[in-house]
Amino acid sequence: MSLKRQKLGHGVGLRTVHYPAILAGAAKGRLGFFEAISENYMVPGGRPLATLEAVRRDFPLALHGVSLSVGSSDPLNQTYLRELRDLCDRFQPAIVSDHLCWGAVRGRYAHDLLPLPFTEEALETAVRHVGEVQEALGRQFLVENVSSYLELPGEMTEWEFLAELAERADCGILLDVNNIHVSAFNHAFDARTYLAGIPRGRVGQFHLAGHQDRGSYLFDAHDRPVIEPVWQLYREAVARFGEVPTIIERDEDIPEFPELLAESDTAARHMREVLDARHTPQAA
Repeated sequence: MSLKRQKLGHGVGLRTVHYPAILAGAAKGRLGFFEAISENYMVPGGRPLATLEAVRRDFPLALHGVSLSVGSSDPLNQTYLRELRDLCDRFQPAIVSDHLCWGAVRGRYAHDLLPLPFTEEALETAVRHVGEVQEALGRQFLVENVSSYLELPGEMTEWEFLAELAERADCGILLDVNNIHVSAFNHAFDARTYLAGIPRGRVGQFHLAGHQDRGSYLFDAHDRPVIEPVWQLYREAVARFGEVPTIIERDEDIPEFPELLAESDTAARHMREVLDARHTPQAA
């Protein structure tokens, strides 16, 4: 089964500080979709669900989780899976995703996105877990590459692992361009080699964000605008993977909504320029 890529355009992460602006119509005509953090809406009622209902009337949604822990040796949390399935049934998101990482062991959650050893054993576990997720949800699921600050002994590169996971589990990839840039600096690999190792037909979404430069390493803080090298890497990703739905993420030092809209407009401009260049006949 091939990946069913949605044509959603560009969007931003749905954050509570922007609820008033969004509900007042500030995003209409500017954004194609919103991405909501799944766990924030896996609740029985209240303002978050009411707001998500209102947003869903006007925009497609993506649901993005942070605690599924598909890379853990633990079995998947079945209560979590049922609640996620119920959320999907209610809101019918265009995309559902989580991270290629582990964050729980023996029932205890670290509340972090921890890297995997890129081994065959870890790959088999991730393939099994992603398959269980897709069976439970009744839909294809996207896995996201995380930023990392240490490398564990392994048998393959991260991009080889991610590509193999997508093929074996028949899932999609949420390619975080900023995370590639951060990890490439931290571990001294070529970000463009990473892009080249990802199968074109498996990428169903992009993430873009900012990070902190701490001198000897980069830290994925999601607290500032996208920097120029990440924009350039995004253009190369668009050139390789085509018109892929793109989200701007901001989790700390969240700006006013117009500033976030402007950054989404910048992403849309970069994509349009790359796609237009691909379809412009070259002079002889």
